[in-house]
Amino acid sequence: RVGVIGCGGRGTGAAANCLAASPDVEVWALGDVFAERVTSCLGNLNSTDINAGGRARVPKERCFTGFDAYKNVVASGVDIAILATPPHFRPRHLEAAIAAGVHVFMEKPVAVDPAGIRTVLAAAEAASAKKRSIVAGTQRRHERSYLECMSRVTGGELGKIVSARCYWNQGGLWMNPRKPEWSDMEWQLRNWLYFAWLSGDHIVEQHVHNLDVMNWAIGAHPLRAMGMGGRQVRTSPEYGHVFDHFAVEYEYPGGVNMMSMCRQIDGCAGRVEEVIVGTEGTCVTASGRAKIDGAKPWRFDGDQPDPYVQEHIDLIGAITTGRPVNEARQVAESTLTAIMGRMSAYTGKTVTWEQALESKLELGPGAYAFGSIAVDPVAVPGATPLV
Repeated sequence: RVGVIGCGGRGTGAAANCLAASPDVEVWALGDVFAERVTSCLGNLNSTDINAGGRARVPKERCFTGFDAYKNVVASGVDIAILATPPHFRPRHLEAAIAAGVHVFMEKPVAVDPAGIRTVLAAAEAASAKKRSIVAGTQRRHERSYLECMSRVTGGELGKIVSARCYWNQGGLWMNPRKPEWSDMEWQLRNWLYFAWLSGDHIVEQHVHNLDVMNWAIGAHPLRAMGMGGRQVRTSPEYGHVFDHFAVEYEYPGGVNMMSMCRQIDGCAGRVEEVIVGTEGTCVTASGRAKIDGAKPWRFDGDQPDPYVQEHIDLIGAITTGRPVNEARQVAESTLTAIMGRMSAYTGKTVTWEQALESKLELGPGAYAFGSIAVDPVAVPGATPLV
């Protein structure tokens, strides 16, 4: 029995992936702050495109709406909770699911601030104690080309890693123009990409995939970050207060420097990949492809099962075999890697891992209600304080 918390495009997609992962999956409960999202999710899951075979016929009494919908979903008798709301809510939803003894699939990133990261790390410990499984939506960790390549990298086929770089440079994304009847809260929720308290900014929401691969390949989290960025093109109020480009230099143990770059601006060169340089070769990875040039050349040319389905296969396998998996700490560290890069770019300061992890920064309103909520000012490096 699977409960979906967050019934937008990604939540619906994750539910469809879970249904595809096993014929024993049934979508049992749905929850979202907006009632129409629950309705559209249910309709999409039962469409001919997905063909759930009657395994997503959720009755009205197990469809929940409002900011507390997640509480009802985890209490409805589900075995697995899919957490796919905007990232701000992930820590408290994970905490509630583990407290209820429910296994979890949670989308990345898993927090937007250090306070949220600490909640996720505590929930990870609680999950291990309860033998509950947690799989994260960092699907590269379940993608065959990445798995085969990383086994070679971590096995030493590049020699000693000396540097790395990663990119998520693309055009702009969707934006929903504000309607007169929307409150501030509803407008921000429906455009959550553009508010750091909801998304973490795109370095956290999207670039976390590449940063996760860097931590995986290097076998550690960074020691410090020095970043820059700004708001060059998406400057009008409908884009909230987030940046549209970042560049961050991360220093890892052993003197390994990694340059990170992400951009969401139309009309610019696109690049989404990771590059790892060792004393014996260079590795390049991206979704669906991987190669190593050097002393031991290699190129992935095998079958590539859908990693979005495979991550659910792996979660279900862990549950049914009684061998729990827990990806919460690794994805929390990758999320914090992105957060410290944002903190550095926003403030213009170098940020250490300890500063980021122990920071008192906590984004978001004190309470959740449909009403007025101010938009934070655009960060100004050199003026915005490091908290």
